[in-house]
Amino acid sequence: MKPIELTSFDDFLHLARRQPEPQQLLFVFTRNELPDGHTPEQAERYKAGQGGHLAPVVCVDKAPYEIGGFSTFVEEADGNIEDWAVFFVAALPGVANREPTPLAVEEALDRMVESVRIGQVGTYLAFDRSGAPLQFASVN
Repeated sequence: MKPIELTSFDDFLHLARRQPEPQQLLFVFTRNELPDGHTPEQAERYKAGQGGHLAPVVCVDKAPYEIGGFSTFVEEADGNIEDWAVFFVAALPGVANREPTPLAVEEALDRMVESVRIGQVGTYLAFDRSGAPLQFASVN
């Protein structure tokens, strides 16, 4: 099986549309913030454009066919979410050619928001404001 290379959000969207079962795409938008109880050094780094953490601000679900492409998706996000930096995405497949239930979508979004909140993002795709995929390294 040939490995799949995603170089953009539109690659992901194309792949989601080709799946045999209906998909519901789950999104968690984040913004960069200083953590509570930050140190003066952390504040200085943040002021210089480094550091901080990604805090979830909005979550939403959409079917792949509801998204025209990255540019329209980002335009919609910009109109509804102030100062977002990165979004995380996952696909929730349906079963037996049926879309995931609203309850399944809600539960999956709740789990996803909590995972992003605590920094457990390894199972999600992440994209920046330009639609480029991101990789996160763990810091010990």
